[in-house]
Amino acid sequence: MSSVSVPAEERPGLLRRPTAVTGLWSWFTTVDHKKIGILYGLTAFVFFLVGGLEALLIRSQLAQPNGKLLTAAQYDQVFTMHGLTMVFLFVMPMSAAFLNYMIPLMIGARDVAFPRLNAFSYWLFLFGGLFLYSSFFLGGAPNGGWFGYAPNSTTDPSPGMTFYALGLLLAGIASTAGAINLGVTVLNMRAPGMSFFRVPVFVWMGLVVQMLLAFSLPIITVALIELLFDRRFGTHFFDPAVGGDPLLWQHLFWLFGHPEVYILILPAFGIFSEVLPVFSRKPLFGYQFVVFSGISIGFIGFGVWAHHMFAVGLGPVANTAFGISTAIIAVPTGVKIFNWMATMHGGDLRFTTAMLFSVGGVMNFVIGGLSGVTHAIVPADYQQTDTYYIVAHFHYVLFGGAVLGIFSGLFYWWPKVFGRMLGEKLGKVQFWLMVIGLNLTFGPMHILGLQGMIRRTYTYPASLGLTFWNQVATVGSFTIAAGVLVFVVNAVSSLRGPKDAPADPWDGRTLEWMTSSPPPVHNFDEIPTVHALDEFWHRKYTEDKSGRPVPVQAGASEQPHPGGGGHEIHLPGPSYWPLVGALGLQLVGYGIIYGWWLAFVGAALLLVGVFGWALEPSAE
Repeated sequence: MSSVSVPAEERPGLLRRPTAVTGLWSWFTTVDHKKIGILYGLTAFVFFLVGGLEALLIRSQLAQPNGKLLTAAQYDQVFTMHGLTMVFLFVMPMSAAFLNYMIPLMIGARDVAFPRLNAFSYWLFLFGGLFLYSSFFLGGAPNGGWFGYAPNSTTDPSPGMTFYALGLLLAGIASTAGAINLGVTVLNMRAPGMSFFRVPVFVWMGLVVQMLLAFSLPIITVALIELLFDRRFGTHFFDPAVGGDPLLWQHLFWLFGHPEVYILILPAFGIFSEVLPVFSRKPLFGYQFVVFSGISIGFIGFGVWAHHMFAVGLGPVANTAFGISTAIIAVPTGVKIFNWMATMHGGDLRFTTAMLFSVGGVMNFVIGGLSGVTHAIVPADYQQTDTYYIVAHFHYVLFGGAVLGIFSGLFYWWPKVFGRMLGEKLGKVQFWLMVIGLNLTFGPMHILGLQGMIRRTYTYPASLGLTFWNQVATVGSFTIAAGVLVFVVNAVSSLRGPKDAPADPWDGRTLEWMTSSPPPVHNFDEIPTVHALDEFWHRKYTEDKSGRPVPVQAGASEQPHPGGGGHEIHLPGPSYWPLVGALGLQLVGYGIIYGWWLAFVGAALLLVGVFGWALEPSAE
């Protein structure tokens, strides 16, 4: 049965849709997973720069005793927004950038399952971030820490924590929509022959992350709605004076917040698992062990949340149970680390910038992981919990692991995304600046914590003897900033250069390297049929009698199906309705704070966006 495509403007009963595929307007209306991935990445990186400036303000304030750069109120706002920015507006969406762009390419698909929902997720993330930052100009930013502990978060009279609740609700809706979309994509849209044990590890870790998001975000959503109702509608969910329970907030927050740690780090684990084999010229050691350890981390991650609450008085039985579960979750993480080491052992190592960031990420994550294991010991955690020792731990995990992993992925996939190479010399200068800087910044925080420096404080007296290590940490933070500046210079120089990157610059192993750099809009002229794990590698190489890889034929490493065809492939057309719907939700947020008339305008705009979206044709 054949069908003939009729232009949308000639179809009765359908709203016209935009047709621009190039230029600025195309970025506002795109539903292409690759463009949306780039938008996620660019937006997240801008938030990273903003969050980094907030970190420099914090470290400058603490460089001297009795610092005067920020007042206590200003410090609370900067401190809170730094945490919110780095967790919700940088690491999560930057991981979403990689997952959006790479998952369809790595599984041999043309796009994600729901392209317009994908666009809606991005625009809502952007508007949620702008909503949070607009609070600086509308009465004060959130000031209760990224954790928003009640009852302080419910009683503060400034609007900051209301912005906190609504901003995270907007970002949570975006993440939930994205999780459903990417999860369905991996489950239903793999290329013929790609069984689950032929799926790249990065895609596996992405799937685990989507499951964690789908099951943990509803928990924080309940907590945020209760916080919003306490602040705006006079309820008392967290008010102990009238029967509420502030510990309810902690349980709900950390039931999300600890799986959130693995939502942040598992994409980096996936990047390590792709980069290390390519630059070791070996298959990943123990592929199935790495996959199942990632799945195990996802399951066990839901059973350790109360190790954030050892000091609140849950009792010896609960503390013991969560101490044991905290120790157990180190096992699958250790499995991954030993598999990565075995992958490099005996390999033909090429220390490109991407490889350096992966090796450095693993090493620094191990430091954070080892300090984390000490938190499974309840009496030790009880002493450490409100000190800078905790700050050191989670920054080694999130910066040393997740952020270095992100930069490894940027250097690895940059030529695929932009068709240009990043400079290796500048990349290595950036790597050493960032690794030296992070150890100068966060290493001394272990010492500061053990010396008794409490966290979440805007100043300290000189008599405590904390000045030297605070100054070392401040120097380290500016060293990190110098490394990030080098990356910005490198990226701008690369984007201004010619598109000269080959389709397969690293001699890759997975399907994304089969297509051109950058890929065509339809990804593949022909959907590949998969016969093995590391399918592209096996198309290029076979083994000689001694087990060494040899090329299958001359030129086999070139791209088999260059982009440029695909004229008979039907893809979803561009649409501005996802943007309209997301903007409507943002206006609802402002309306809840400032006036119900604005909320009704936002709700109407949301309905218009949804109906316009629903009436569009599914494909060009």
